[in-house]
Amino acid sequence: MSIPLLYLIISAGTPIEQQLEYVLLLMWTPAIASAVARVGNGEGFDDLSFRLRRREVVVRVLQAILFPFVVGAIAYGTAWGFGLVAFSAPAGTPDPMSAFAGNLLFAATLGAVLGVISAAGEEIGWRGYMTSRLVTAGVPAPILTGGVLWGCWHVPAILTGQYAAGESRALSAALFVVVAVSLTVLWSAWTLETGSIWPAILGHSAWNAVIQGPFDTFSSGARATTWVGESGVLVVVTTIIVAVVFVSDRVANRVGRVWRSSH
Repeated sequence: MSIPLLYLIISAGTPIEQQLEYVLLLMWTPAIASAVARVGNGEGFDDLSFRLRRREVVVRVLQAILFPFVVGAIAYGTAWGFGLVAFSAPAGTPDPMSAFAGNLLFAATLGAVLGVISAAGEEIGWRGYMTSRLVTAGVPAPILTGGVLWGCWHVPAILTGQYAAGESRALSAALFVVVAVSLTVLWSAWTLETGSIWPAILGHSAWNAVIQGPFDTFSSGARATTWVGESGVLVVVTTIIVAVVFVSDRVANRVGRVWRSSH
């Protein structure tokens, strides 16, 4: 399902942000594919939960929204502070700091909510279906494997320069897969722990809104994409570290129990 959409996006000759209709469809292909698999295998949809009115789900949702702010503050703050990347507001911005703060506030609220429209399509498929099936199938390192698969799904758009591409597209693709694995560990753990898909959906939408929004928008420089952005070195390293901190022993134990119960 993704191949014809990727072909349309890559061959259009216009930036990916100007092809929202194709991008939205592409992001919903995992959900559609998982629905086809559920029906075809007679699995049903009982394990796909959208529960939100539980304290542990709300806590994880709030942490999921906070996560990209922490990553952005550390990674981009380091890049700006050491002069690796310039903090630069869009042309015509009278007060850059106020504009940046306003954009961050928007990203954390309305931006994250609107992002659910697209992020839900991916998370219903990847974390809502693929993760649990890899676990129950006994695939070695199921969550890491899922992260690699999810990351590789983005690679064609990166190698063709349409998405998250830096000076070296091959390096950008490799670094993005590392970020994808880190995010998959975080969102999969919270999905398995809470039984709800909401932490993954809102975590994904907040990540897109915050990192691709104000942090990327206010960063410029000849080598900006080397250090920041979704495939930037500082963002990759910071994402790994912060994801490890956010994934508590409680979550790790929960994942272990799910895996053991499947055997």
